[in-house]
Amino acid sequence: MSTASVVTSPSVVKPRGAKATDPTVTDPALVRRAVKAAALGNAMEWFDFGVYSYIAVTLGKVFFPSGNPTAQLLSTFGAFAAAFLVRPLGGMVFGPLGDRVGRQKVLALTMIMMAAGTFAIGLIPSYATIGVGAPVLLLVARLVQGFSTGGEYAGASTFIAEYAPDKRRGFLGSWLEFGTLAGYIGGAGLVTLMTALLSADDLTSWGWRIPFLIAGPMGIIGLYLRMRLEETPAFAAEVAKAEKDRPKVPLREMVTGQWRALLLCVGLVLVFNVTDYMLLSYMPSYLTSELHYDKTHGLLVVLGVMAVMMVAQPFVGALTDRVGRRPVIATGCAGFLLLSVPALLLIRDGSLLAVALGMGALGLLLVCFTAAMPAALPALFPTRVRYGSLSIGFNVSVSLFGGTTPLVVTALIGATGNMMMPAYYMMAAAVIGGFAVWRMAESAGRPLPGSAPSVAAPQR
Repeated sequence: MSTASVVTSPSVVKPRGAKATDPTVTDPALVRRAVKAAALGNAMEWFDFGVYSYIAVTLGKVFFPSGNPTAQLLSTFGAFAAAFLVRPLGGMVFGPLGDRVGRQKVLALTMIMMAAGTFAIGLIPSYATIGVGAPVLLLVARLVQGFSTGGEYAGASTFIAEYAPDKRRGFLGSWLEFGTLAGYIGGAGLVTLMTALLSADDLTSWGWRIPFLIAGPMGIIGLYLRMRLEETPAFAAEVAKAEKDRPKVPLREMVTGQWRALLLCVGLVLVFNVTDYMLLSYMPSYLTSELHYDKTHGLLVVLGVMAVMMVAQPFVGALTDRVGRRPVIATGCAGFLLLSVPALLLIRDGSLLAVALGMGALGLLLVCFTAAMPAALPALFPTRVRYGSLSIGFNVSVSLFGGTTPLVVTALIGATGNMMMPAYYMMAAAVIGGFAVWRMAESAGRPLPGSAPSVAAPQR
């Protein structure tokens, strides 16, 4: 379907002769399909993240020379980190492309690349079979994953935001991070189950491939859902105004022309991702390596916290529609500033109840970001450059601050010997995020910049 045909589609209603400022009426069924298709891509990304994180020791044995387990693990995480290096490049390619040819086409492409990269890992022969070619192929697959991920979150959040009625954008956007949590729980839970059911030899010889091969069918389903979608009403209106394919927007305009919004985006994404990676990625390792907590119990605690977050996610998303994005995000920042130290002291107590309470408190504070950001971030930018500018700001911030959180905190603990560094790091991020919230405009219940008001068609 061409983007121009969307304007007259029955799913997006604009009466003949309507003005550009007249409301766009969207079909609720189509909106639900858009949310499902966008959330599935995020779920697949974090399914891979959960699998890779918790099967890292086995991957080290499969893909790197034997003899030094520490070197194997570092090499495995080095390949993992490489994906973060190319995320900004992916954002700079897919973001502007999404503003040029449409959100739906680019999201279909990123889905194909993510699924192909993850599926390919499950097919790579071991180091014992092909030697140095194994880690090289692993690195290539990770780079493909990272490059495609650079266009995924910004595109998915833009897609949902542009489809959602103004008064329900927070609730509908919250399902994007619901997909993140579901994917992570699915990946980490599958690895935990396989570790319990398979012997160490079976896991190393063939079992590790299963989670990665699952990405193939997941990708086909996701691609099918995304290919069935029409272009977003906001992008279709931009195309209609131009009466032909939109002119190319220079990358410089997406950066220098949006520098204030980009800085706000970087600050919001910083607090969002530092706290996210701290809780979901670093804390399991902190419990095991620093506090000598049982690895399986530590993982189960994290998975339990994520399950609680999933339940809270849509309710907090709906709350942002009623009270606004700013109050909810500000509450999260204030909570991390005031409660990071008490929560970490509870975690360091070591008892299961204390660890669960500390992790649970941080998880519920994190929901203030996961539920609000998918609606708040796209509202920073006008339709013409929304996908591109958001991709650049989001991925630069994730690569510099979010993805490096485990490494930086580990280095800070090693340099200072202070086990409270995770709390101090989250507090610093909360200060930066709080300043960004103070400077951002409220977007709840209002049209996206550059777009007409959006309302849902009445239920029949």
